[in-house]
Amino acid sequence: MYRYDDFDRQLVQERTEQFREQVKRRLAGDITEEQFRPLRLMNGVYLQLHAYMLRVAIPYGTLRADQLRQLGMIARKYDKGYGHFTTRQNIQYNWPKLDEIPDALLDLANVEMHAIQTSGNCIRNTTTDQYAGAAADEIEDPRPYCELIRQWSTFHPEFTYLPRKFKIAVTGSPNDRAAVKVHDIGLRMHQNDAGETGFEVIVGGGLGRTPFVGKTVRDFIGKNDLFSYLEAILRVYNRFGRRDNKYKARIKILVHELGVEEVRRLVEEEWEQIKDGSLRVGDEEIAHYIAQFAPPAFEDLSDDDAEFERHKAENRGFFNWVRSNVVAHKQPGYAIANVSLKPIGGIPGDATDSQMELVADLSEKYSFGDVR
Repeated sequence: MYRYDDFDRQLVQERTEQFREQVKRRLAGDITEEQFRPLRLMNGVYLQLHAYMLRVAIPYGTLRADQLRQLGMIARKYDKGYGHFTTRQNIQYNWPKLDEIPDALLDLANVEMHAIQTSGNCIRNTTTDQYAGAAADEIEDPRPYCELIRQWSTFHPEFTYLPRKFKIAVTGSPNDRAAVKVHDIGLRMHQNDAGETGFEVIVGGGLGRTPFVGKTVRDFIGKNDLFSYLEAILRVYNRFGRRDNKYKARIKILVHELGVEEVRRLVEEEWEQIKDGSLRVGDEEIAHYIAQFAPPAFEDLSDDDAEFERHKAENRGFFNWVRSNVVAHKQPGYAIANVSLKPIGGIPGDATDSQMELVADLSEKYSFGDVR
């Protein structure tokens, strides 16, 4: 899985220290809450009724065991012993003290995590299929492209203050587990007639008070041209999206009001001006990020495991759990095991510090330290 390079580390560390100074100014009364609001939102800090809330990004939903263990530590040290995992691959802490949030962000930075752009009117955390890279049915692992989107969108100067928040989802599977059609931009991987892999580009989906299913603006865009095409869409939205009413500011409203044909025309017109510029990504750079997500050292196993089948036959509870929670893996002899965060009578999405640490331990023992 992806590991930070020196630039990533420096960026996150410096942003953490900048926010520490901003918090000091707020607590000293040098800036008002209204002045502080855009600064905290760009660092994932919300002000709720009774406390601040910190939202931490889990880019494309992939965690190492040490990162999950650190999330558990943060829940215990800075919150009330639990965190809330969201539907868009973030974790939220609902009770941190403002003066301690910079320390929590530093603890996150130490395991290559951050809360940058998890709130505010900017490009949010890029999400994908929770089984990406392991699913038996996927065309290709979409996570390298999610990482490239993360790097392209982080602190993008042109898209720091969009009309409204903006969410991108990517899937490499025909079975759309990433829900790309209810995102501002959804990217669905395809192969064209020449056998080249690229993306169908879907725009204008969303849930909330006015739900819309996204519309396809381009049937196929090649990998090399993906980022210039995303830039063209964001430029059109930044230019024409409404800013007078936050309930009508999402791109789904723009697509609905202008119509998908007009949006397609505007995007293609913008793209023609920038497609041959610096945003065109070369094959070598793509190959570099694909290599970052190389599979672990799988053992050569048979998927016909007699012992596994015997346990299912002898233990009705285990049989039922396997039927509900185990999914086919692309590697023979391995499986994807799901751990539910929807306890009967409990709050969906919540996990305690000890639960996070336990899952981290299990992942190191059985899953190459990989958690989604």
